Amino acid sequence: MSTKLNQKNKQVQPVIIETALIVLGLSALFFMLPYKIVGDGGPRFYAISELLTRGKISGMPYSMIGPIFSAPFWLLGKLYKSPAWWCARYNFFVFAGGLFLFYRILRNHVNRSLLRKFLLILIAGSMFSHHVTTYYGEVFTAVLVGAGILAMALNDSGRWWGVVILGVLNTPAAIAGLGLVVLKQAIAKKRWRYFMIPVMAAAVICAELWIRQGHPFITGYEGNAGFRTILPYSGRPGFSYPFFFGIISILLSFGKGILFFAPGLLLLVKGRNIKPEIYAAYKLWICFLIGLIIVYAKWWSWYGGWFWGPRFFLFASILASFALAVNLQDLDKSLLRNLLTLGALCLSVWVSISGAVFGTANLGICLANNYALEALCWYMPEFSVLWRPFVVSMPLKLHHIIIILYHLAVFLYLVFPLLKMLFGQLNTEFNNFKLRRLDFNNWRY
Repeated sequence: MSTKLNQKNKQVQPVIIETALIVLGLSALFFMLPYKIVGDGGPRFYAISELLTRGKISGMPYSMIGPIFSAPFWLLGKLYKSPAWWCARYNFFVFAGGLFLFYRILRNHVNRSLLRKFLLILIAGSMFSHHVTTYYGEVFTAVLVGAGILAMALNDSGRWWGVVILGVLNTPAAIAGLGLVVLKQAIAKKRWRYFMIPVMAAAVICAELWIRQGHPFITGYEGNAGFRTILPYSGRPGFSYPFFFGIISILLSFGKGILFFAPGLLLLVKGRNIKPEIYAAYKLWICFLIGLIIVYAKWWSWYGGWFWGPRFFLFASILASFALAVNLQDLDKSLLRNLLTLGALCLSVWVSISGAVFGTANLGICLANNYALEALCWYMPEFSVLWRPFVVSMPLKLHHIIIILYHLAVFLYLVFPLLKMLFGQLNTEFNNFKLRRLDFNNWRY
């Protein structure tokens, strides 16, 4: 009887700890992060304000889809605080709702402990910790597309395509990712009708452009370009950046490379203890990410403007967090793979700390002289948002320390089983090495 009770307690303890860490993490994000409406968030907030106060539709170049869904928060601001206060926190609620969606979709398809780890890493080991603090559009797109693709793949239900399309409408450039997802799914299911999905999405995008810009093929980005600097391809408008340089910059640049900001992408999911339909959904996620990379590699502002990290590729955090959770749940017998998982976990947690605490602090030099030196923040490790805090210190306030301590608590909880296995593996490897190389009885002069 006591043995069964002990086993039950061992099963209950991780549930309590992981659930508590998720709740504490969301609380810390909501109450301690510096929410603001800046950059592209400004026109979006002005657009929803104009729509709700004067019934006027803005001619801004950004989609109105995401801002329209923030209307309840804007109206709530008329009763408490202000519309700007609530809209600045809009992406936090989108993110929190996304976590709930992921839980509802996956709860009967994966191990519950794996699912809680996935949600925990999204909170404390991804780029979301910074993105939720702004009124930009990437959170809305990443959450809806990520959850929609997952539900569509697992439930084989057409209604979830509508959720995916809604996320794409908020970021029209993401239609390339949608196209690859549709192509992959059409081939897998042998269904011609799937090809109607990107056509319908394109039609709705054109209709919204017609309403906002007065023409279905005018986007508002015509002639859009950055400042002319020492960089050879700067100052050119539109899709003028060399594709090859765009690809390697998006993947590998120190200040914007998604392999640094979402290192879980390097971890294997295939062959792990997950159902085939989960792996099929993961491959659809990969297709969407590849589509984003292909489109933005040619865009003159592939780096996403003055923003912490790879702004356009927040979606990569969903894939990376899931892959990391899978590898932490199902520890590998390979020492090398476990070491790679350890490295990915360390860097992922630091990415979240960097985004939540340090942001773009001490990087004003990259804005000087009309962004003449901004490329330093893209390519030089000393000026990368990830490594700048180790070069120039920033005074920490109490809420910064609390956020860092929370991340450390999550890291220690997730890393302990991995370190336990690694210690045993390293000990075995060292003993084998001693037997092969350091048996001095077999040495000769």
